[in-house]
Formats: sequence, structure tokens, C-alpha cells
Amino acid sequence: MEYLVLIALFSPLVGSLFAGLLFGAKDKKIIAGLIPTALLGVSLISSIYLLYFIYTSGGKINLTLFDWIVSGRLDLQFGFVVDQISVVMMSVVTIVSTVVHIYSIGYMEHDKSFNRFFSYLSAFVFSMMVLVMSDNFLGLFIGWEGVGLCSYLLIGFWYHKPFASWAANEAFIMNRIADLGMLLGIFLIYWNIGSLHYDRVFAYIPLIENGVLVWIAILLFIGAMGKSAQFPLHTWLANAMEGPTPVSALIHAATMVTAGVYLLIRANPLYSMVSDVGAFIAILGTFVAFFAASMALVATDLKRIIAYSTLSQLGYMFVAAGLGYYWVALFHLTTHAFFKALLFLGAGNVMHAMRDELNIRKMGRLWGTLKPTAIMMTLASIALAGIYPFAGFFSKDKILEVAFGSSHYVLWAVLLLTAALTAFYSFRVVMMVFFGKEANYRKQNIHPHEARTFMLVAMSPLAILAVIAGFFEGGFINLVSKSLKVSAPHIGHTTEYALIGGTLALVILTIIFAVFKYAAGGFNPTWQRSAIYKFLSTEWYIPALYKKTIIAPYAAVSNFLWQKIDLKIVDFTVDQIAKLTLAASYQFRKMHTGSLSHMLRWMVAGLAILLLIVFAAFLALTYSSAKGA
Repeated sequence: MEYLVLIALFSPLVGSLFAGLLFGAKDKKIIAGLIPTALLGVSLISSIYLLYFIYTSGGKINLTLFDWIVSGRLDLQFGFVVDQISVVMMSVVTIVSTVVHIYSIGYMEHDKSFNRFFSYLSAFVFSMMVLVMSDNFLGLFIGWEGVGLCSYLLIGFWYHKPFASWAANEAFIMNRIADLGMLLGIFLIYWNIGSLHYDRVFAYIPLIENGVLVWIAILLFIGAMGKSAQFPLHTWLANAMEGPTPVSALIHAATMVTAGVYLLIRANPLYSMVSDVGAFIAILGTFVAFFAASMALVATDLKRIIAYSTLSQLGYMFVAAGLGYYWVALFHLTTHAFFKALLFLGAGNVMHAMRDELNIRKMGRLWGTLKPTAIMMTLASIALAGIYPFAGFFSKDKILEVAFGSSHYVLWAVLLLTAALTAFYSFRVVMMVFFGKEANYRKQNIHPHEARTFMLVAMSPLAILAVIAGFFEGGFINLVSKSLKVSAPHIGHTTEYALIGGTLALVILTIIFAVFKYAAGGFNPTWQRSAIYKFLSTEWYIPALYKKTIIAPYAAVSNFLWQKIDLKIVDFTVDQIAKLTLAASYQFRKMHTGSLSHMLRWMVAGLAILLLIVFAAFLALTYSSAKGA
């Protein structure tokens, strides 16, 4: 099976290198898209077969390629592990990535940097595979940084757009700040254990002092906060929408933003021993879930609404992980990947139909021309809202169940409210885009059209999985039970049915309200002048706060250092040295006349000076010796 591990891991890298070799080959654009996509399909097949093997055998595959770092106590191999956790992530990543690659062939076909896009996209997938397949923390960190680099390249792919470059810089810098915390956590692990291999670290953890474990858990979680855009390191996520829509689908569905959740799941033996840190993670996740959903209620940018939804669902995942139900977090991560990727790709279809327009107020009545897209986005919205029997019902309701069953009633109440908000903003989008009152876009010579057939066919597996993935819960539990403790708080059947029924009733009533409200034209425009609307539309004033308390002071200090230190001291000093050197060179140039007699005179003068120096040194030495005697 080792060769399948290598194929699954390195096929995306080969595809990336192939597309990279064709950067300037305009006549080979389709080849640059087809070959990486085909290789990613090979990776997908290998991952699915490995999933079947791990499920039936109940074991795991360890593969060591070579010795990596051997220094002192550190003996680290470049190795990978395919177990119940990593194989689930491999399958999810390759399924979504393959769909995105196929979709991108049509979406990016007219872009002049088509080849470069596929090179970056496949490199992104390879980095994510390294992250989830590594058998040690340092290998995970290498993949972690690779994902960060590729996300920077993809978010800022259209670098000629100023805000795209700005958004890429924001994502990169904010993640580097968080990654410093993660790197310190890895150093602390090695300092106390002497190894970074998962098996050795987790075996030794019970022997470590609790205070040290708390610091390790906090530092690793700081890295997870950055990658999964948890408050207060969340602002980059919505701004990352400046990248091409397939990038949004890949980053926000199964890859980059879920890496933080994966880290907590992978390090579950550590977090299981520091319940206080887990409680903080659950509280923060609950806040983020509500916080992001509240912003989606009033947002008008189609992609940003879906991005806020991703942020909210990540909060749900962190709640499950913080409460110790890691299998529930992984299950929701899996189901969420399918319907969220479907939503983003559907948004891409809408953008193309509307000439890259993203303001949902300028849309409406697109059902007539975008029926397949409307159907798939509606299915994804139902799954996101958590309606039975769609995938989101099984995973998101399980998080509500464990929150209630573990007596965290406040968290449960906030998450329940968030579920209602999720249903509302999801169908607000559906109604305003596909069924609501038509805006005057036809007067602007915009004539919507459906995406190409193969793009719609590529999206169909995600639509199917968004509907049926929840029914695999039993098999999922059987699979991950070998690596994760599969448990649920004891709740009586009556209480369980009441929770499910109450949640479903609330969500369905919210959907009905949204449908009828926006069918009738939506809220009164005066609502947009209210204080709460302004509060939510400005993202709780947090970006403005960051700008005033962090960005503006930093810019002021930087400007001062530039004007007063760099220009007037550093540059002035360097300039004076240069001027002095230039002036001296003009004087010393007179020495080089080319005349032999002139050169001999300079040699004699130099010899005389040298003899005087030697004579002076001799006198000084003689004087010091006589004085000492």
C-alpha cells in the first residue's frame, strides 16, 4: 500500500510542476489544466482506495522516506501516516479539489494566467496533503506554511488589482503572526519531550507537568486560530474573497481554513488533558459562530456572505473539539466541505452570469436562466441550514446535542440561535438571487446565462454528497473509533427527539419567514439606517478598531522611522560615506599617472612612512620596557 500513499501525496506536486513549466505557453493552456486535473484524479482514486483499506483492515500505514533531521536528541524522519483521521482528510481534500480543478478549466479559460493558476492550485493541494499526512509536528508545520504560501499566491492571483494584493498580504501576515505561536508550541514540545513524532509525543504527554501542557495547548491553538480565522484573527477570511471563486471554494471548504480544526483533532490526546483550554476553545467557537452569522445577515456581497457562513461553521467545529467530541468536529468538517464548496462554485456561476457582479441587491429572478445552479445552491443552503435528511442535519445537530447533553446550556442556546440565523441568511441569498424582485441589470446590457455543461456536471458530486453524506454517520463512527474516542453524552430519547424537533421547527419557521419576507420585497429600506444595521454591516466595528489601534499607530511609527531615522540618519550617513569615498578617489587618482619615475617616488615615500611607523613602534616598546624595569 505504500506506493498508493506516494501516489496520493505526490500526484498534485507533479501536476503543479507540469503546469509551472507551461507558464508562458499560451497555446497549451488546456493541457496545463487537464494534466494537473487528471493527476489529482489519480490522487483521489488512491485516497479513496486507502480509505477503503483502512476501514476494512482497521490498521494504519506508516511510511518513512528518509532521515530528515538528525542532530543531538532530535532524530526526525521524513515520514507520513495514513490512519483513520488522515485518510478522512485525504479523501475530503481530494474530492473537493478534483471538482474545483475540473470546474476551473471552464471558469478560468479566458484568463491570460491560466497555466499559473493551475500550478498554484495543485501546489496548494500538495501542501495540504503534506499537512494532513505527516506523522510529526514539524512535517505538519511544513505543509502548514506551504498552504499559507499558496493561499497568498492564489488570493492575490489578480495582482493588478490593488485590493487583491492587499487581501493576500493581510492573509499572509495575519497567519504568520499566528504561526509564531504554533512554532513556539512545537519548540516547547521538543524541549520537554525530545521528539516531534506524534506517537512518541502523545505517549509521553501524561508525564508532563500540567502547566507546561496548558502552554503547549494554548500556543498550538494560536496557530489554529490564525489558519481557521477565529476571533480576533478573523478579518482576513472575508477579504480573501478577492481571489478567483474556485480558490474561495478550495480555501473555505476542505483545505486551509479546516487545518486548524484538524490540528486540534490530531492533537486530541493533548487537549483531552487540559479541559480548561478546551472550555475556552468551546466558548470562543460559540462566539465566532454567532458573530459571523450576525454579519452574514446584512452583507450584500454574495461571496462574503458565504465566507461569513464558513467562519460560523468553523465556530461549530471548534465547539465540538473544545468539548472533547473530536469525532463530531471531524464529521461536521467532512459534511460541511461538500455543501460549502457547492455554494462557492454556484456563486461563481452567478458571477459569470452577471459579469462579475456580487451585490445580491442587483440580482433577482435568475431562476429562469440558471435553473441547475439555482437547484444546487438551494440544496446546499438546505444542507447548511440543517434540514433532514441533508448532510448538515446529521453533523450540525450532533454538535447542538453534545453541547446540551454536556450541560453547556448557554453554549447550546447561542448555537441554536445561530442555527436560526444561518437558515435565515442562507435563504435570504437564495430568494434575492434567484426568486426575488429582478433588479434593472438588463438595462445595463447584462444577459445572464448558465455555466458550461461540464462545469455543472463537475458540481453534481458535491450536490449528491450534500444530500446523502449524513447517512454515512454509522460507517464514519466505525472508521474513526480506532483513533478517536467516539462517545456522546447520555440523553434520554424523549429529550433527544425534543431537541431535534425543536431545532428543526425553529429552522423551518425561519426559512419560511425568509422566503415570504423576500418574496414580498424584503425589509423596509429604513432598516439600513438603523444603528444595529450599521453595527453589523461594519463587522461590529472591529476592522475600524484594528485600523485605529494597530494599523494607524504602526503606520505612524513606520513613517517617523522612515522620515527621521532612515532618511535623515541612515541614508544621510551612507550618502556622506559615498561622497567622501568619491572625493578621496579623485585625489588618489592623481597617484596613477602611468609614469615610472612618478611611481618610484611614491614607492620611496611609502617606504619612508613605513620605516617611520616601525621606528616609532620600536621606540614605544623600548620606553615601556624601560619603565617597567
